[in-house]
Amino acid sequence: MTRAAPRYAVFGHPVAHSLSPRLHTIFAEQAGVTLEYVAIDAAPGTFAASVQAFFAAGGRGANVTLPHKAAAFALAGARTAGALRLGVANVLTRLPEGRIEADSNDGAGMLADLRRRDVDPNARAVLLLGAGGAASAAAFALLDAGAGGLTIANRTSGRAQALAGALGESRRVRLLRWEDLERVHGFDLVVNATSAGVQHAALALPSSLAHAHTLAYDLSYGPAARPFLDWARHAGCAAAFDGLGMLVETAAASFERWHGVRPDIESALAALRAAPA
Repeated sequence: MTRAAPRYAVFGHPVAHSLSPRLHTIFAEQAGVTLEYVAIDAAPGTFAASVQAFFAAGGRGANVTLPHKAAAFALAGARTAGALRLGVANVLTRLPEGRIEADSNDGAGMLADLRRRDVDPNARAVLLLGAGGAASAAAFALLDAGAGGLTIANRTSGRAQALAGALGESRRVRLLRWEDLERVHGFDLVVNATSAGVQHAALALPSSLAHAHTLAYDLSYGPAARPFLDWARHAGCAAAFDGLGMLVETAAASFERWHGVRPDIESALAALRAAPA
């Protein structure tokens, strides 16, 4: 009798666009690992039950994307120090005794990708758009990397206030109402952590946010990142990047956590960029 391949998944809503299944397949081929990795679309009301059913059926690990990162943290029976600091998780792992462990590697993945592009947040004036789970990881990472100042703008002020309170960096963090974006200008780094691109929603931003040396970075990738990247080019930013490299970095960290093997990130990234569809 043939033993079934170990199962892994990515949970999100929507999630059909996710490149995670292809990416983990590439990693598995590199490492000679047999696995099954699927995308599971779970609406917010069904997420917890869907995850629990997945692990109850033998699932070994899961990545979590929007809008479920806070819910992933909440359902876990064990949490790493990184997840506890953020209150969100993008990685779930079944431990040997059966508990589900929550971890967050989004922030580290973003910084690794930025540094691969020779972008150092140290001493830069940063504008962070969004205040959800991905934004939380990005905010902590940017401050840890020495950002000179972090301005957070979110359509819902309550979420932005909660994030600022969690950061506890009153001297370097300030809040900005979304409607006041027209009144500020000249950020060194603009990071888009909103779900607008994935949700096919408008993201109208003033060109005054940028100057000739501004760098723009979207945590999303593919079609979801195009509206923000188009804005960045129209606004005259020096460079604009999508988050595909961040996806590869976070996926590699997850793969290493689950299989004990560090994948070849550069070849995987090249393969995805060569055939993104």
